[in-house]
Amino acid sequence: MKGSTVNLDLRSVSVDTETEVILKDISFKFEPGKIYVLIGRTTSGKTSLMRTIAGLIEPTDGEIHLGEERLDEVPIWDRGIAMVYQQFINYPHRTVLNNVEFPLLRAGVSKADAKAQALAMLEKVGLSEFKDRKPSQLSGGQQQRVAIARALVRNTRVILLDEPLMNLDYKLREQLREEFRTLFKGTADSVTIYATTEPSEALFLGDELLVMHEGRVIQHGKPDFVFENPSSIDVAQIVNDPPMTILDAEIKDGKVNIGNLITFPTPAHLKSEKDGKYKIGTRASEVILGGSESNSEEGTVSLSEVSGSETLLYVKLNVGEVVLQLEGIHDYQIGQAVTISLAPNRIFLFNMDGTLCAAPGN
Repeated sequence: MKGSTVNLDLRSVSVDTETEVILKDISFKFEPGKIYVLIGRTTSGKTSLMRTIAGLIEPTDGEIHLGEERLDEVPIWDRGIAMVYQQFINYPHRTVLNNVEFPLLRAGVSKADAKAQALAMLEKVGLSEFKDRKPSQLSGGQQQRVAIARALVRNTRVILLDEPLMNLDYKLREQLREEFRTLFKGTADSVTIYATTEPSEALFLGDELLVMHEGRVIQHGKPDFVFENPSSIDVAQIVNDPPMTILDAEIKDGKVNIGNLITFPTPAHLKSEKDGKYKIGTRASEVILGGSESNSEEGTVSLSEVSGSETLLYVKLNVGEVVLQLEGIHDYQIGQAVTISLAPNRIFLFNMDGTLCAAPGN
């Protein structure tokens, strides 16, 4: 499997059983030197897609090509694919250095060369001083870096990372995201695919996003484009944290009406839309606390949740529940009355079937 830089090409790949569809008609070409992020809810098919590429799941239909080679016909052990999981899979009886050099030794690299390459990789991931320790003597973040170093040192053409930060605490995840971005940018000859459920992680790490839902890729593109132009309500909710609030609305006679209480003139980016019933989407960070104009409504707090240095406020209105993202830590009581306002120029408009009609800035 050694050779020049090549693309990983999925051609109409499907996986199904007698009772369910796991992956459905996925076609995509992955290029070396980029970080591709699979983002989707749990059970959306991210892990199944990675396991299919790795050979742990056999596709029902379609083909997987790595350059000129039909990869889905190659045995697992000959595919030369490195995969890192949520759990820290290290050899507990081996030192950090031995863990990293092991795949090289197994591939026939001389002991001297394997040690030199392993030491260089440990330097790259910031673990040189821990080379003689056992994994159990390391922190969770350090153990995950050992697993990643072992995957990278093989210089494989495909690197799969299945939510590798999932089991780490918030601060450590933030730190390792920064490190990963630099680390995987150096893998110019490898296709790097990273799976996550976290929008902030996907937007920060990815050169390209593949949004997955119910076994399909429902949108792909540059992170900023997907974030600002979600093709559907499903995409809009998947790439926003918390998920985008969706409310029923109507455009009529130059106004947007949300229920009977929230009404405002049709904003510029929606003026070309026909009168009719729609769904509107608004991000938590763009809902305003307070206001007395026609685009505001009073509601009651149904939940107040502190997330890091922010407070998520869930407010029940007559038209539905709206989520606000407030800077700082605030103390709101369940049932407390509050007034919220929407930002008309930041509203996303969707057809009743969930497809995007218009996005802010377009």
